[in-house]
Amino acid sequence: MGVPVVGTLARRIFGSRNERMVKRYLRIVDEVSSHEPDMRRRTDAQLREMTGVFRDRIEQGASPRELIPEVFAVAREAMDRAVGIRNIFDPALGFDPSVLDDDARTLHDTVADEIAATADRDPEGDLLGSPGPVPAWQFVDMPPALYEAIRGLHPESRPPFRARPFDVQIVGAVVLYEGRIAEMKTGEGKTIVAPLSCYLSVLEGQQVHVVTVNDYLVQRDRDWTFPFFRILGLTVGAIHPSHMQPHVEKQKAYQCDLLYGTTSEFGFDYLRDNMRLSVAEQVQKRRDVAIVDEVDSTLVDEARTPLIISGPAHEHAPRYELADRLAQHLLKKQKDWTAADEKVQSSLVRISTLQGDIRNVRDKARLPDLRARLAAAEAELPTLETERDRFTQYFEVELDKKRAHLTHEGISEAQREADIGSFYVGENIDLPHLLEQSIRAYTVYRRDIDYVVAPGDDGEPVVVIVDQNTGRKMVGRQWSDGLHQAVESKERVPIKQETQTMATITIQNFFKLYGKLAGMTGTADTEATEFYEIYKLDVVVIPTNVPIERV
Repeated sequence: MGVPVVGTLARRIFGSRNERMVKRYLRIVDEVSSHEPDMRRRTDAQLREMTGVFRDRIEQGASPRELIPEVFAVAREAMDRAVGIRNIFDPALGFDPSVLDDDARTLHDTVADEIAATADRDPEGDLLGSPGPVPAWQFVDMPPALYEAIRGLHPESRPPFRARPFDVQIVGAVVLYEGRIAEMKTGEGKTIVAPLSCYLSVLEGQQVHVVTVNDYLVQRDRDWTFPFFRILGLTVGAIHPSHMQPHVEKQKAYQCDLLYGTTSEFGFDYLRDNMRLSVAEQVQKRRDVAIVDEVDSTLVDEARTPLIISGPAHEHAPRYELADRLAQHLLKKQKDWTAADEKVQSSLVRISTLQGDIRNVRDKARLPDLRARLAAAEAELPTLETERDRFTQYFEVELDKKRAHLTHEGISEAQREADIGSFYVGENIDLPHLLEQSIRAYTVYRRDIDYVVAPGDDGEPVVVIVDQNTGRKMVGRQWSDGLHQAVESKERVPIKQETQTMATITIQNFFKLYGKLAGMTGTADTEATEFYEIYKLDVVVIPTNVPIERV
């Protein structure tokens, strides 16, 4: 098949689609940079006033896209000041003011005196989600001349005293604002990119949910970026699981301009809201914009994972102990059949392997030996199957689907052993299901792989599910349909009440509820097709700030 010369030639002349998009974004960055001298001359108060100015212009009919250069110029300056330069007054960082010239030293001492005379501020209504009072050094204004003096001492944007977003970070922010996926290499500062993109969305009157991968990052990222939002006059909150955050606090957090949280917590809040008896009790009133960190893991790898809220399933206690005893009895009875079946399965694998070797062999001299071994294996198989059929199969196991089913012989043997009559009449009707769950617990679910047994809050041992995607323990979660109770019976730990599904939604369907969806990761281009087909999301691969030197 010939090489598509026209397509190759066009790419050489015009560049790939991604290269053309990056060039467009870099032109926007040039416009952002052209406003930078003006923004650096403004005071903190004047910079904060720009938020109101932009909102007024949008209300009067200005296109938000026309405002992108000015808005991101304000955001770049605010980030550098609030998250970087202002840290010179953080006592923990030990900045030495003696390195400043006389004029800058005078300004420094004046601000320091004002900080000393100002009490720390209660975050109520201003910085929702703060773990404690906001230190005075984080909100007392600094003169532009002092900012410039620190820039002279630290010309490179590097923590802790500088945080000026690089050009590629501005590119990433615009990509996210436009509802696309930004692929940025690890270490390129995605933590700064997300809040930059949030600013323009908030100016449009939208609430933004920034979705991170765990509760530690939720609070860390929120605390690290809130000075940026504060200097612009915005509020930012954080949400955590209900056992860590009272309902009233969560309601207040959802009133912020933007909000940090995990996928599961945003999703469970949505499900819980749908179960509330009144609108006043709901917390998640809006789903305007979501920016998802590690977007490939969340929207592709875990897309079909269901978020489930469960409730009590029975008014009476099912007979888990009886089902467990019957499962052990059937396992013992089927021991000989299982051992014989393992030989059959091993023979089938050997036959399949030899057939593949014969198809792919390069050294033709090996063919006679391979064919002889294949013939011997195929001749042995009927004997192994006949040997297996001497024994009775009481249940079937499908390991790939994590399922188990009773055979007719299994039902008959279990009824005989239980000595309580037929399983298909009266109150015995649930026993076949409970028995199959118990067999699954013994044959499919493995301790220290699918679950662990660990001390609970009251010191009693409990079964804790292990997340197969992350390897983390999922404390407080349990399998439904009696499986969890079957595993608890197997491990001889106290049995919890069985639950049934009250509300559920998959991660994919939850994020489709948002008006605008965007994300960032270090590896998205390989899954660009899935992102577009499922979510209509484009992937933009953003170059690194400096060329990669690693080979």
